Amino acid sequence: MKLQKPTPMPFGKYKSFQDRIALDMRDRTWPDQLIRKAPRWLSTDLRDGNQALIDPMTPERKRKMFDLLVKLGFKEIEVGFPAASQVDFDFVREIIEQDAIPDDVRISVLTQAREDLIERTVESLVGAQKPTVHLYNATAPVFRKVVFGFDGEGFDQTRDIATRGTQAVMKHAESLLGDVDFGYQYSPEIFVDTEPEFALDIVGSVLDTWQPASGRETVVNLPATVERGTPNTYADQIEWFCRNMPYRDDVAVSLHPHNDRGTGVAAAEMGIMAGADRVEGCLFGNGERTGNLDLVTVALNLYTQGVDPELDFSDIDEVIHTVTECNQIGVHERHPYGGDLVFTSFSGSHQDAINKAFADREKNANEQGVPVDLMEWDMPYLPVDPKDLGRSYEAIIRVNSQSGKGGVTYLLKSEYGLDLPRRMQVEFSRAVQVHTEGGGEVSAEEIRRIFNHEYLPSDDQDKAWGRFQIVGLRTDSGTVDDSGASERVEVDLIVDGQERTYEGRGKGPIDALVKVLIDNFDVDVRLQDYTEHAIGSGADTMAAAYVELAVEDRVVWGAGLHPNITKASLKAVVSAVNRAARDRDGERER
Repeated sequence: MKLQKPTPMPFGKYKSFQDRIALDMRDRTWPDQLIRKAPRWLSTDLRDGNQALIDPMTPERKRKMFDLLVKLGFKEIEVGFPAASQVDFDFVREIIEQDAIPDDVRISVLTQAREDLIERTVESLVGAQKPTVHLYNATAPVFRKVVFGFDGEGFDQTRDIATRGTQAVMKHAESLLGDVDFGYQYSPEIFVDTEPEFALDIVGSVLDTWQPASGRETVVNLPATVERGTPNTYADQIEWFCRNMPYRDDVAVSLHPHNDRGTGVAAAEMGIMAGADRVEGCLFGNGERTGNLDLVTVALNLYTQGVDPELDFSDIDEVIHTVTECNQIGVHERHPYGGDLVFTSFSGSHQDAINKAFADREKNANEQGVPVDLMEWDMPYLPVDPKDLGRSYEAIIRVNSQSGKGGVTYLLKSEYGLDLPRRMQVEFSRAVQVHTEGGGEVSAEEIRRIFNHEYLPSDDQDKAWGRFQIVGLRTDSGTVDDSGASERVEVDLIVDGQERTYEGRGKGPIDALVKVLIDNFDVDVRLQDYTEHAIGSGADTMAAAYVELAVEDRVVWGAGLHPNITKASLKAVVSAVNRAARDRDGERER
């Protein structure tokens, strides 16, 4: 049978972007530059990122994201599009009226170049001490000619929209905001598609209207709203623009790359080398289509080059938890720096190299008499010290078929229906390594036995281990008290061989049990994560619950299995506390 030749993809309908935006930049200087300091950062998670969500953030999620951005150290935050949404308008009013904006943080809001929208936008900022209005209008040829249908090239009409919009911003700011540190940002949309000379012309007209001066916040933003070309082409456009723009000393040039070609981070880094002062983006790159610039990656790229990023990602798991909750979008396991698997090696040769390098690093630190954490970082396969991001070294080594131990978590799920959370998989793989020293293939039955021994001490008193054991449970929901507690738990515990009944109240059963442990046994317990799922179906369904607890100075997982999900979750709490106590006692014995 003769195979039919596939029809070729119609690549001829696409034209080279470099040929379309022709710049003579043979004297470019950006390739010789090094990034020695962090740029100014602007987070647009609450505006551009929020608009890209299937389910836009509720006011509560928006506030949680804003508080995270402040905690991370962002000094510039775009907080919404108040003229386009009542939710956005109300949110801007909330953070102003509740005095939630630190004195050193500047908020900005976006508006189109229409006077009614501009007035509404400025109204949202009344009472803010450092507000910026960000105005944009479409300047690219396809918008001028096709979307708006302007006559000829549409230069005059487009320029007039930008200058009249700037005048309206100035008028309403003067009448509504009073004597505050008011700033202005302008974006020619889409900068990379706009003829370079016209982009320069329209920005010049806007700046002539605004009249930048020293100490007067002025930003010109150059968006690659759709990433068209290679990052070096974007850098050429930025360097050319910075060379030729007026008022350069009094204006911050800002970048707004997107990631349509998958090179948004590289474009931003080259754009900084080309002279830009500021970058805009979202945490982990959330945004329309393939996303905005990933600010976490750019910042930590700087960090791994010995440059202070001036943002704090020392607890990257907290950042991931908050971003995932607010965006309802997860962070991919392989995402740079933040993914659950980025510090994980499955290959046996990788594991061996990392282990040897850690041992050598510790030996050198001892010989030099310096703390190992202060040693220069030079490790195979690991561009950054996981501890700097709040991750454990235990996350580095995982047991799977590549290392000769079998696919531990795969077998647990496929054979027994136990679907462990990512970080628990890492912890359990270490436990398997400890129990299987000496090598050899590990069967699914043996892996399950290790899991039971590690997390599920027997209800049989002769085989049980750990300080605490649940033997009875009663719960009921009542009125909410002053602390927000609505659940009462009465639990029968065997503690060090003695059975007693304890009562606790909390926002849920887990919270109530945690309070029992804290109030009665002086155990410092904090819930970090919780996951549950069903095993089987029908009358034989079993609930599986997994909790991640911070118990005093260590983070441990616990597991619970029971037909009742509440009992399964409380068994998981007890499992984690018992494991922490066991590990602590083992250290004391050693």
